Amino acid sequence: MAEGTNNSGLLKVRLVTPDRVLLDATAEAVELPSMSGYLEALYGAAPLLSELGAGEVRLHGGSAGEQTFFVAWGFVEVLPERVTILAETALHPEEIDVAGAQAELKHSQELWNEAGDEQAKYDVANKVARVAEEKLASAQGKH
Repeated sequence: MAEGTNNSGLLKVRLVTPDRVLLDATAEAVELPSMSGYLEALYGAAPLLSELGAGEVRLHGGSAGEQTFFVAWGFVEVLPERVTILAETALHPEEIDVAGAQAELKHSQELWNEAGDEQAKYDVANKVARVAEEKLASAQGKH
């Protein structure tokens, strides 16, 4: 474990969007989606800066208890005693508009069908689909 002022073995976790601070608490562990897959941060972890993907942030223990948040795009900074998540979008699962997410998923299919042979359009369609699918899974508690 890293040396420092926090000897409790708990991470200080902060989840921030451009509009609000969703979480400022402590946790024993934080699972989060990076662009290359899920990762887990524990107290004393090596420093890491990663691009945030779309999916669920899961907090375990500490003052946060067991909580989940849907997040999409941004960055995460992991330090031995702190995790800072800067997300473009972050919601409590109960804040997710399921009908809106289903409409986004349908829109992604339309984008896919209209992409033709343009790779950039397929990339956009895939990004829209990923966010919509992750929102629906989070709202339905399927993670």
